[in-house]
Amino acid sequence: MSLFNHIQNIYFIGVGGIGMSALARYFVQQNKQVGGYDRTPSKITKKLEEEGVQITFTDRVEEIPSSFTHKENTLVVYTPAVSAENQLFQYFRDRGFGVKKRAEVLGMITKDFPTLAVAGTHGKTTTTAILAHILKQSGVKLTAFLGGISENYHTNFINDGHEAVVVEADEFDRSFLHLHPTIAAITSMDADHLDIYGQAEELKRTFLSFAEKVTDKSNFFFKKGLELEGNSIAIEEKADYQIENVKVENGSYIFDFVSPKEIIKQIEFSLPGKHNLMNAATALSIGVKFGVEGEKLGKALASFKGVERRFTYHLKTEEKVLIEDYAHHPEEILAVHQAVREMHAGKKVLAVFQPHLFSRTKDFADEFADSLSKFDEVILMEIYPAREKPIAGVNSELLLNKITNDKKQLVNREDLREKITTSSAEVVVMMGAGDIGNEVETIKVALNRES
Repeated sequence: MSLFNHIQNIYFIGVGGIGMSALARYFVQQNKQVGGYDRTPSKITKKLEEEGVQITFTDRVEEIPSSFTHKENTLVVYTPAVSAENQLFQYFRDRGFGVKKRAEVLGMITKDFPTLAVAGTHGKTTTTAILAHILKQSGVKLTAFLGGISENYHTNFINDGHEAVVVEADEFDRSFLHLHPTIAAITSMDADHLDIYGQAEELKRTFLSFAEKVTDKSNFFFKKGLELEGNSIAIEEKADYQIENVKVENGSYIFDFVSPKEIIKQIEFSLPGKHNLMNAATALSIGVKFGVEGEKLGKALASFKGVERRFTYHLKTEEKVLIEDYAHHPEEILAVHQAVREMHAGKKVLAVFQPHLFSRTKDFADEFADSLSKFDEVILMEIYPAREKPIAGVNSELLLNKITNDKKQLVNREDLREKITTSSAEVVVMMGAGDIGNEVETIKVALNRES
């Protein structure tokens, strides 16, 4: 903490973001005065305010609390998702405040502690949350910065001690290159964020740069099939660390975990989908490598409840099932499809999808169409722009025309509830990384009334 001794005030531009809010919580617990701005109120900002963070929802400079206007003892942290045109960002930068990216600050905090980092275009949030949970339940005193809200702890930040720091290593804007991992894993390297990287090859090169940060390759893990050096991980396939003898019993997986040191038998894990089995295998591998007894880790895994908005059940009756998932990439949609077919075999499934970013929709339009076409019915919402300006000719209509389902439609937010409740589908899956989550509660109430 000596790095921040002279700093008493920390101001976050984009404080409601999942990574930013974990960092804000860290500084609150370090007895710093914490404030920030976000574009809109949310569950996260409400919780932060309850924890003592001063938040404004306008970027007018006059709204900055006076305690954050002294550059000698104020640090400003921003997320790359915030526009450079943001007035607050310009105000602090132009007046010579210490202004740092979230990833830089995270790198500074974790530099002097054993850091366990999980990277990957998909799987990193759940894997990080599993890892933090099984280590905590095994008695490790840890600090964890998670990229989602853990269902077990109802937070994205754990602060028990510094025997280990567990951190989600985000590839967006090359953020993870600021970290100093002791043990690290890469779960996947599928093309994404091409608005930042331009080419898939450039994204891959950046992942390789992250992998090179772990010089001792016995401390590096990756999904078998990726062109990397270290320990391979697989399911029902020969690898350095592997899961085998997978069965499904009462809606949970039962499996054996094989590491070079030991075999842990009959581990129970309740998250659906093969992708989640791989996430569990990765977390177990890192935990064993960190030196925790495998039996303890295996036992702890059984009590892992999941991450909010990652295959989260909001309704689960004989008549109707409502699932919410953060899936916003074609590979993630395929993973959700596999999981829903496995857990709800024979049921008719409606996919409701809000595309995230014009650039991602443009780059992967065909792949999105292929993955969505696998569902029985599809409802599309308009694209959630996030940080982007519109791209000519890129909209949800473009995507709709490529989907091969007979039952497909583009629906306004106002008509969403009616269209979902009049569908004959028994399983409804709502997917996207935008604000589609705001509609889930209304849909849940409406479906409950119908069933």
